[in-house]
Amino acid sequence: MSETRTRTRLSDRTAAAISDRLSGTVRRRNPLLFVGPAVVVSIAYMDPGNFATNIQAGAAYGYTLLWVVVMASLIAMLFQALSAKLGIVTGRNLAELCRDEFPTTLTIPMWIVSEIAAMATDLAEFLGGAIGISLLTHIPLFAAMVITGLITYAILLLDRRGFRPMEIAIGALVGVISLCYLAEMFIAPVDWGQTALHSVLPNIPNAAALTIAVGIVGATVMPHALYLHSGLTGGRVAPRNPAEKRLLLRFSNREVIIALGIAGLVNMAMVIMASSAFHLGHSGIADIGAAYHTLVPLLGAGAAAIFLVSLLASGISSSVVGTMAGQLIMQGFVGFTIPIWLRRVLTMIPAFIVVGLGVDPTRALIISQVILSLALPVPMLALVWFTRKKSLMGAHANRGITDVAALLGAAIILILNLILIAQTFGLPIPFLG
Repeated sequence: MSETRTRTRLSDRTAAAISDRLSGTVRRRNPLLFVGPAVVVSIAYMDPGNFATNIQAGAAYGYTLLWVVVMASLIAMLFQALSAKLGIVTGRNLAELCRDEFPTTLTIPMWIVSEIAAMATDLAEFLGGAIGISLLTHIPLFAAMVITGLITYAILLLDRRGFRPMEIAIGALVGVISLCYLAEMFIAPVDWGQTALHSVLPNIPNAAALTIAVGIVGATVMPHALYLHSGLTGGRVAPRNPAEKRLLLRFSNREVIIALGIAGLVNMAMVIMASSAFHLGHSGIADIGAAYHTLVPLLGAGAAAIFLVSLLASGISSSVVGTMAGQLIMQGFVGFTIPIWLRRVLTMIPAFIVVGLGVDPTRALIISQVILSLALPVPMLALVWFTRKKSLMGAHANRGITDVAALLGAAIILILNLILIAQTFGLPIPFLG
């Protein structure tokens, strides 16, 4: 059994309770037994990259880009559900299937792209957590980065007691982030009419807004989350018959809708808060530090502190999840892993280099999200391909509207990426000023 599979195992007691519930031996409902994989993955949708892009979106364009958050969240729900289904039905993760089903000439480039995406992810997450610690405690950013690294490594060591403590720790941090933004909604002066309108009204004002929109998509639909979810479900519970498999899929889909729905609402709250606080008088806010310092006189020290607490919880938890995903990607594509402490150190190095070179940390977060958006089609297309194969998925292969929705979601991502590439090379983009 691989290291990644070991890490996703539950305690004997929890596994037995889940098996009893699936078999019908125990009728008493305990929905928390099945909560875990989607909650862990959902933190990838509330990481510091989201803070950076959502602050820019709200400050510069008010509520206008809320529809992008809604669209990205719906696409995320669909693809995370497909990833979870792939793991439950096949018992393997997406990276393993790529290695087994595709030729080496294809899987090696896929692995390289996925590793680059994982490093870009960790850059955003690690820097975000360090920025939160630095601003909250008034210590230098370098020292905050070291502290962030130690905290994330300590949380990663929880898996030695079984995977359930890790799920609980990540779930608690998700709860902290959600409560922080619920509190912000009571503090910020929100225009709920504009919020409702722009949540469903597509509008890209100009080319700069397009760059932020692609960054929002890159920060919302995450490549490493698509790989990780299949690994968490594939190695968590083994259904013993078709009936148990159907029941497990039903529980999984419910968890995805709830966990990713909460993540989507948190992302919307980020844009709403930035719009309410910054758009009219501080539309140029594009830096997390500047956002914090501006919040103090605008909404009070309490609102600013809540913002930092949510950023800190986001950075630490998402960095943990990113490291887990990196291990799974390597194990799946090339069949081996490295010690967790070594991966933690290696993924910290780019962040130290960025800060050492004097690059603005928030700007680095934005760039990392664009990199993620460009890498996203690799796991998306592979996931669509595998989940629609009857030879692999049997009766659970994608059908009808699911297949159309998955292909449409992948097409939207590809089109956005092509537009971004054209914009990057200075090519004219129709309908954009």
